[in-house]
Amino acid sequence: MSSDEDTSMRNVTTTELADLTALEALALFERGELSPVELTRDCLARIERHNPVVNAFCHVDGEGALAAARASEARWRRHDPMGPLDGVPSTIKDLTLTVGMPTRKGSTTTSADGPWTSDAPFTARMREAGAVLLGKTTTPEFGWKGVTDNPLYGITRNPWNPELTAGGSSGGAGAAAALNLGMLHQGSDAGGSIRIPCAFTGTFGIKPTFGWIPQWPASAMTTLSHLGPMTRTAADSALMLSVIAQPDARDGYAGPDCPLDWLAAAPRRLDGMRIAYSRDLGYVSVAPDILRAVEAAVERLRALGAEVIDVDPGFDSPKVSFDTLWHAGASRLLDGLSDAQIEALDPGLRAIAEHGKTLSLTDYLVAREQRAALVARMAEFHREFDLLVTPTMPLSAFAAGHEVPPGSDYVDWVDWTPFSYPFNLTQQPAASLPCGLDDNGLPVGLHLVGPRYRDDRVMAVARLLETQLPRLVPPLAMA
Repeated sequence: MSSDEDTSMRNVTTTELADLTALEALALFERGELSPVELTRDCLARIERHNPVVNAFCHVDGEGALAAARASEARWRRHDPMGPLDGVPSTIKDLTLTVGMPTRKGSTTTSADGPWTSDAPFTARMREAGAVLLGKTTTPEFGWKGVTDNPLYGITRNPWNPELTAGGSSGGAGAAAALNLGMLHQGSDAGGSIRIPCAFTGTFGIKPTFGWIPQWPASAMTTLSHLGPMTRTAADSALMLSVIAQPDARDGYAGPDCPLDWLAAAPRRLDGMRIAYSRDLGYVSVAPDILRAVEAAVERLRALGAEVIDVDPGFDSPKVSFDTLWHAGASRLLDGLSDAQIEALDPGLRAIAEHGKTLSLTDYLVAREQRAALVARMAEFHREFDLLVTPTMPLSAFAAGHEVPPGSDYVDWVDWTPFSYPFNLTQQPAASLPCGLDDNGLPVGLHLVGPRYRDDRVMAVARLLETQLPRLVPPLAMA
């Protein structure tokens, strides 16, 4: 490759750069047809152009990213890459510690002073694999809700229509992935926070089985919270999982070495696979145009050889038990805050945290028992079915800056995310795959849920099905 001072592409146009996947970029690096420096510069230029519109990034480390890209370029020139992500532009969510970058968690109650001297396990694994870290993506305050706005950084918007929300709590990562402002993005999901923005922005993301991806420091939501990848393709998420699904002694909940081959080739057919399709879990109201896009994708599964049975998993809404655990976790955020800091919190977060303080130990234990019953129910269900498929969301992206769609009957964000949070309670792997557009030209997500520890089934179906569906590109990316 050329030197840092004269880095240039040999065969890749600017338009093609904006559309590259991580796997494609790595192949170009290996062949000497693209420099990590040129790709990083292109990403930084597009962040500069698009971020004022969507507010996906709360911190951009251009100098650090270019320094990492130059080091990567030198390694590729020697044919000695550092790891499987060497030179790939990537991002970290603003809830996750990153050396040299502030982690403010979207809150004015945090300090900008640092020092920022620790990498969380996720960040460390990405860095060790050679990823070029562009910066930090936005989150609602402490990741508390299903849309992304916060008192510190403002509102994150959807690349498909900036008047609309990108979802949350990993809304910044979702917007960045949709615009390809970096190829690999970290999300976290304690009630749908990877899958919601993926559905709203037309991108792919998976909440892996709890324990595969170590998390430190621990989330206030404890065992509801999963970390995972958010990318434009399932194949890129598989690459990312091959790096981040490693134990870390700092996480006492982390599982052992993951035995799954994340990079196994996608199947060509789904013969012999038995898939349950539930359009509404038996109790959810879903927009008709969402169902049309989802059911067209379900027909593709049948055409690929899967046996698809229309059946509900057989549980009632677990919202009460989820809210109890969620509000109890949120209440911990108040500890150590002054009255002035509490007053400065997002009013919705303050309300659920204060409610959490009123919950009794009995309330909490009853919710834990109800959670255990749901885990057992889904374990029994998956003795018969390899996967459960549902819509990811019952509605499309709505006006930005609102917790619930204006004029709706929803009380809070949990009301409009009925397909996502039950599977945080059960800790199952669950992914959102873009499967088409609604009547207004907005993305629709297909929800793929597997048995615990069988993330490979989810990823195999997602990787095959994405080859049968068009890749969704938001209008802002073509502007």
